Amino acid sequence: MKTKITFCTILIGLLMCFTAFSQDQAAIKAEMNKDMMDKKETMKTYVIEREIPEAGKLSPEELKGISKSSNAVLEEMGPGIQWLHSYVTDNKVYCVYRAENEELLKEHARKGGFPVNAISEMANKISPDTAKD
Repeated sequence: MKTKITFCTILIGLLMCFTAFSQDQAAIKAEMNKDMMDKKETMKTYVIEREIPEAGKLSPEELKGISKSSNAVLEEMGPGIQWLHSYVTDNKVYCVYRAENEELLKEHARKGGFPVNAISEMANKISPDTAKD
């Protein structure tokens, strides 16, 4: 009987510790999510124009290599800059980024060895659906 009571006491103690730990983890996660939301609200969307002769002829392997290089630099730089996607044309690449400021975009380009011919902050976005509103 004493063994059962001791076992139950230990089990209840462990459950209480686990519950407290879970609540702490939930609070930490909520705070991290809030920080990320605050960061996203301060980030702006930019379009970067990169002149790359014959960009449209780059192979899938070459594009993959460029993407890997960009991702590695972004990971090193942290959450203040995010690459959304790029459009490859014959001689230019148009990249869409979210960033806290233009300096982060220039730093990314320097570290990755990417040209930057123009950076424009996106003022708005329209599509065929805009006409429906």
